[in-house]
Amino acid sequence: MNWRVDRGAVCGHADGLPQAPGPADACADCQRTGGQWVHLRRCLSCDHVACCDSSPHRHATAHWDATGHPVVASAEPRERWAWCYPDQALLLPAP
Repeated sequence: MNWRVDRGAVCGHADGLPQAPGPADACADCQRTGGQWVHLRRCLSCDHVACCDSSPHRHATAHWDATGHPVVASAEPRERWAWCYPDQALLLPAP
């Protein structure tokens, strides 16, 4: 699967990204600390599942800060999109 950048944004990380493996059940970091999550994101570099920025601990963004892995995909059922942190770009599945 290829990703395309939404609405003319620029992203230097979209090429060659894997397809998101699908939904996840839990934020691994929240499980370790007893935290709560709202929505889940999956790192397309290492498959780490973490919570979104609407969650109290924002573990997906913390994972990017710690690792530099640039793109996360939604790990929510029926959602097919990704987010590039460095380029602040929404990525959608290519037709």
